[in-house]
Amino acid sequence: MTAPGGESLHKRLKVVMVAPSLRYVGGQAVQADLLLRLWQGDPDVDVTFIGVDPPPPRLLAWAERIPGLRTILREPIYFLNLWRGLKDVDVAHIFSASYWSFLLAPAPAWFFARFRGKKTLINYRSGEARDHLKRFRSGAFVLSRTDAIVVPSRYLVDVFREFGLKAVVVPNLVDLSQFHYRERNPLRPHLVCTRGFSPYYSVDVVVRAFAEVKKEYPEACLDLVGSGPLEAEVRNLVADLKLNGVSFMGVASRQEIGKYYDRADIFINASWLDNMPVSIIEAYGAGTPVVTTSPESIPYLVEHERTGLLSAVGDEKALAANVIRLLRDPALAARLAKNAYQESRRYTWEVVRDQWVDVYRSLAR
Repeated sequence: MTAPGGESLHKRLKVVMVAPSLRYVGGQAVQADLLLRLWQGDPDVDVTFIGVDPPPPRLLAWAERIPGLRTILREPIYFLNLWRGLKDVDVAHIFSASYWSFLLAPAPAWFFARFRGKKTLINYRSGEARDHLKRFRSGAFVLSRTDAIVVPSRYLVDVFREFGLKAVVVPNLVDLSQFHYRERNPLRPHLVCTRGFSPYYSVDVVVRAFAEVKKEYPEACLDLVGSGPLEAEVRNLVADLKLNGVSFMGVASRQEIGKYYDRADIFINASWLDNMPVSIIEAYGAGTPVVTTSPESIPYLVEHERTGLLSAVGDEKALAANVIRLLRDPALAARLAKNAYQESRRYTWEVVRDQWVDVYRSLAR
């Protein structure tokens, strides 16, 4: 809360954000970086940062290429940074994934913060929460002893409730200034997918769906924006299907990502495991109609026939049928895009900032 003259009516809270850095681009790192930039100069919250992935000493830089050794060398540096960085703060805002990542990064941050007598907030962001909590008893142990669990979706609230854990929602943040909303008129068969080439995101299903679309619209094209361990397999699939019109665009920076949505007319996603993908919210903000599969979490974000079209997981023919449906019914596509754009306003800094301030202040009290 601020006074009419702009001065804060409360003590300025000191928050340390413990999260991955942009040294390895991923969803957590992008969200943390965006929050850090937007908190700068804020009258209510002063944020510092501790990276869970500190670089090794210069003489050991070669170890960065060896995953196991990299982790062994990184952990002592990370622990030292935690001990120092948690000394003079009110709240530790700890980003969290699942499985072994949870044990290597969030759990130590929670331990050091508790030892320092600081309030702890675990910002859990993984769609694998249910399986994680079933298989790793350490997950429930730590989460039940943190001062607050914050998640980006109602889906995770429901999952945590199954384990007797209470979580609150603060949604993912999207910088809509990076995206230009425009109406697609005429609607062209130009598709875009901005998911990484990982098993969860099933970009191979996107390619197979695109092959079905090409049968109806030979001029169709598909932009694949991202990278990942399965990229070679996807490239081989494109070659095996003898598909033309597929462009591998590589990883897009924050400054560049908007142009890929702007140049396309339909966003397509085929994930089989997800939480609250920022890529869908970005498509909302850009006016790119959304066609997606429907893993358990996605209906919490995409309402069928209101903000997008949903199809069964792994069903490339159903996914393609929804794309073709939009191309045959541009009025439906326009209505979905307008509704989705209104939905995107829920993920702006003006809205999300106040939710974070409320969480931080409730802990500091």
